[in-house]
Amino acid sequence: MRKIIINVFQYVFFLGLGIFLIWYTTRHLTTEEIGLMKASLKNAHYLLVLPAMLILLAAHYSRALRWKILMEPLGIQPSTTNTFIAVMLSYFFNLLVPRLGEVMKCTILARYEKTPVDKLIGTMVAERAFDVICLLLVIFITIILQINILGDYASTELRKLFMNSAGNFKLGKLLLFIGIVTAVILSVRFILHRFRHIIIIDKIRSIIRGIWEGLTSVKYVKRKTAFFLHTIFIWGMYLMSIRIGFYAMDAVSGLGIGPAFTILSFGSLGTIATQGGIGAYQLAVQKSLLLYNINEVVGLAFGWLLWLVQTVMLLVVGFLCLIILPLVNRKKNERLPVYQ
Repeated sequence: MRKIIINVFQYVFFLGLGIFLIWYTTRHLTTEEIGLMKASLKNAHYLLVLPAMLILLAAHYSRALRWKILMEPLGIQPSTTNTFIAVMLSYFFNLLVPRLGEVMKCTILARYEKTPVDKLIGTMVAERAFDVICLLLVIFITIILQINILGDYASTELRKLFMNSAGNFKLGKLLLFIGIVTAVILSVRFILHRFRHIIIIDKIRSIIRGIWEGLTSVKYVKRKTAFFLHTIFIWGMYLMSIRIGFYAMDAVSGLGIGPAFTILSFGSLGTIATQGGIGAYQLAVQKSLLLYNINEVVGLAFGWLLWLVQTVMLLVVGFLCLIILPLVNRKKNERLPVYQ
């Protein structure tokens, strides 16, 4: 019962946060700006989003192949079809209920491939760990490639925060900021060590431990080159889907690979922040495009366009996978045990 309450709370909280962010990004829009946003979406070249969808599908297929590589040291060799369907259904169910996708991803292979769930969970943790590292690497590349743009933006915001109109540092405010950051880091470290017997603290420690174990598990992978090539391909396709997506809206069609990196970096963070990325992803894209002098209303419209492309593709393909799954496995024993 307690677990159900926690899951319901998580769902309501993250969905509520997404709805709040939608309100936050649209609350000050005038009638003319709303008209501009609608026109931007109405006049978008929707045929040009089809290549972006296909590129995303290629990335998900590569993710399925990479997952199979992680399973090899465990002696697990599922079919590529079932693995790909499991990956797509994990995205599909995560759009509906937080974390349900991870459960379904493992359950599907356990059901149709006679695979122990506990072993699959280990490979899933490894995948998540590498995705975290890849996202950090993408953010680092984004900053290096556009240090002039992002550096100017960061310095401007820091000046607003820590300097007065005369250009002098607000020493008290700067020291307060440093003190707060230091206190937070030390407090987190103390809490994680001192209160590790508390369930929620122990769970956080387990997540951190799981990420570390996931990262170090690559030493057991037999085909390391293939694993890293799939990882590069996956994130490369994410980047190209955004780059090609620029052509779907005239106002952003002139943007290049730099802005695509920025949207990939901060859009990915937005996707994590709320249920299915709703509200947060659009806001992240809007703020990213402001760096390139794109009107904030147009930027918000483009954020909705990218979000819709990804979400509709996952819903459609996920629904098709639900239909296809029993059909491609019709010759298998319908009473295969689910391993625990």
